Order: sequence, then structure tokens, then C-alpha cells
Amino acid sequence: MADHTIATVELGTGGPLVGVQGLGCMGMSEFYGDTDEAEARGTLQAALDAGVTLIDTADIYGQGANEEFLAPFVAAHRGEITLATKFAIDRSAGDDRRTVRNDPAYIRTAVEGSLRRLGVDVIDLYYMHRRDPGVPLAESVGAMAELVERGLVKHLGLSEVTGAELREAHAVHPIAALQSEWSLFSRDVERSAVGAAAELGVAFVPYSPLGRGFLTGAFQDAGADLSAKDFRRFQPRFTGDNARTNAALLEPVRAIAAEHGASPAQVALAWVQQRADVHGLTVVPIPGTRRTTRLLENVAATRLRLAPEELAALEPIAGKVAGDRYPDMSSTSAARE
Repeated sequence: MADHTIATVELGTGGPLVGVQGLGCMGMSEFYGDTDEAEARGTLQAALDAGVTLIDTADIYGQGANEEFLAPFVAAHRGEITLATKFAIDRSAGDDRRTVRNDPAYIRTAVEGSLRRLGVDVIDLYYMHRRDPGVPLAESVGAMAELVERGLVKHLGLSEVTGAELREAHAVHPIAALQSEWSLFSRDVERSAVGAAAELGVAFVPYSPLGRGFLTGAFQDAGADLSAKDFRRFQPRFTGDNARTNAALLEPVRAIAAEHGASPAQVALAWVQQRADVHGLTVVPIPGTRRTTRLLENVAATRLRLAPEELAALEPIAGKVAGDRYPDMSSTSAARE
């Protein structure tokens, strides 16, 4: 596949024009073990050079450290990127006592912190990272809408909400993007959220489209293969018997990759990208990486097209996956379906 800039799409009705693949920056600061900061900065530049313009972070990543890490890059390329960050997960009491906060007072405080750490006057896309069912959605989205009115935020997004919740939120203020986990291994969003997004003209931004690296074959058992700092060691589907079961599900991914002279990661990303055709909506996956080589591999997947028979061979995988995507699924949309 020749190397060239990727295609662009509109991120939701009336939303910004972005590259059809974005970049998740979480792992540059936390969760996936140690990071080479210089290499991560090089990856950011390589992403922009390839046309990857949706840069995704959150205030929870490194407890603000990821936003601060991105600030110099953002300052150097402010007019070239679409900057997305998120609020809602409060770690101030410690990781073992995380709480989800959707109350308007918290939202107003959170946005000020993100603006300061990122060194910007306005955030292009501001997501509610997780939903607190104890706070009326109209109150939370209403507070987010106030941020748009004040010129602090341009567009609003939600993460891990159901189709019904997306419709309710969109009635309060237009939602540009819905970000939730969606991959060959995780398809619960197809129950209601994907259809609602298509109906409303909301773009879908799949996070973990590579199954947190498992779909690439980079590791087979998180408990044995990954460092003590890697949070994947605590995700049920990546350890023990579940990991062995799930590793066997990758055989058709590898076979299709071999036919195309591609990598399993590229097949997995192409599958996610082609959900746009299947469901009739804009899809902008945000695979995360700290390495330029992986970034270029991921970008090349935007030019890989899977044939109908190949898509059919991949169709049964998600239904056979063993283990949940989190130890506690209570804050995901799946728990509220």
C-alpha cells in the first residue's frame, strides 16, 4: 500500500473535517507500561504528516499528565488538528475509589482544568467520558451546552451511552460524536447505539478497535506477557483460559491478512472502518500507539478493503469471545441496555 495522506470525513452533522482515522493518546502517559517520550512525540508528528488530525485524550489519562504532554504539540499545530478530550471519571480519591461525575458544577470545573493543561482557549470536541445514571442527562448535557455558548467548547461528544441516551442527549444539544469500544471482539454497541448514531447523523469513534492490542497478536496472555504496570493484566478476556480461547479466534484474521499481504492489525482496523458502509454512518476509529511504525501500519489500513466473503468469515468472532472487556462493566453502555 502506497504511503499517502488519508481521506477526510465530517465528524458528525456540521462537525469538523477530520482524517478518517484518529489517534488515541492514552497509552502515551499511562496504562500500557513505560513510554519513551521522544518516540511518542515523533509518533504525534508522523500522525499529522499522514493526515491523522483527530487527537484524542482525557483528563483521567495520567491524571492530567496526558493533556500536559500534548500541550506543546497542540500549540505548534493548533490550526491543523481537531482536539478531543473528556471529563467524568474522578480519580482524586485514588484509583480504587474512582467515581463518575456528571453534575454541572463538576463539568464546569473539569473543563477549566483541561483548557489550562492543554494550553488552549477552546476544546474542539468535549466528551462525557462515562454516564452517571444518577444525574439527569438533560442537566449534564445542558451544562455541556453552556460551555459551547461560552466559547470554551466547539462540539459535544458522549462515550459509552445507549441509543436511547444518545437520542435524549441529542434533543438537548446536537452531539457530534459517540465514542465507545467497537472491534471484532466487542460489538455490544450494535444493539442500539450504532443505529441511533446513524439515524441522528452522529459520527461513531471506536476506541480500542484493536482490542487493546490483542487483535494484533502482540500478546497472547496479558498475565504472562505484559509488564506489571499494564492494566490489561486485569481485563478478564486477556488472561488464563479466556485468553487461550480468544487467541484461537484470531485464525481467520491472520488468514485474511496473509491473503492481502497485510497485518492482522490492518484487517481488524479495516473491519471497523467498513462498519461505516454496513451501518450507514461516519466511523473514525482511534487506535492508540506510541510508536511511529505502528502508526504508519494503522494508517495504511484505511486503504484496505475486505471482500464480502472475508467480512462473512469475521462475522462470528465477537459472539465467541470469552470474558468481559472490563472487570466491572457497570459504567459501560452494555450494563444499561
